[in-house]
Amino acid sequence: MFILHRLDGVPPESFQNQIRQLVIDHVGELSSVAISADNPLYPLYQYGVGLEVHQYLQALDGTRGLSVTLTLALDADAPERLLGFALAIPASDDAQACTLAFMAVDPAHRRQGIARALLADLHARYPRLELNAFAHQVAWFEAMGLQVVQASGPQVLMSSTGQPSGALIGRLDIAPIYQTVEVRQIHAYLLKQHGEQAMIAAEAQRDEHLDQLAERANACVSERRNLH
Repeated sequence: MFILHRLDGVPPESFQNQIRQLVIDHVGELSSVAISADNPLYPLYQYGVGLEVHQYLQALDGTRGLSVTLTLALDADAPERLLGFALAIPASDDAQACTLAFMAVDPAHRRQGIARALLADLHARYPRLELNAFAHQVAWFEAMGLQVVQASGPQVLMSSTGQPSGALIGRLDIAPIYQTVEVRQIHAYLLKQHGEQAMIAAEAQRDEHLDQLAERANACVSERRNLH
């Protein structure tokens, strides 16, 4: 069993660490580039996306000019244990609109209704809910009541209304994350470990995968439009 817990501020360090670990372990599902574990660039995205989520968690204190909401799914018998989380960004100009930025559930506790409960809780508070999903995830979100809107690069934009909300959704500038000393150090280490040609091939592999995802996203949207 699990319980949902909404946080009004920056989560305690213990939960931050568990969220960060969940992101690092499943960055391929959470990163918009869907980096694969066999790509030499994978550790770079583990660090980058982990730090991105960390920055959003810090924004929960309201000092970064951005509204963020976080819901945790906790073990009912051991509430200090995180089973999943949903991090969303409410619109600044529409109290009923929100974008789901990150959602993850511990693999050992999937198929227990946790993701369904996290999404339902968010939707109950924000009737105009939006998110981006990869084509293979679309059917699950459709079963949750969301509708395909349009292709959005390698992903598909979905919403609870079937239309883009048009609301103002703030985002943190994550570009500086990938320009930090730490990222340069990780890249230098990977370059030394794999060699320049392997790193060039890794970038090409990533870009080719993104092109394939974009094709699947477009095909998914076309298929839905033909059905209607």
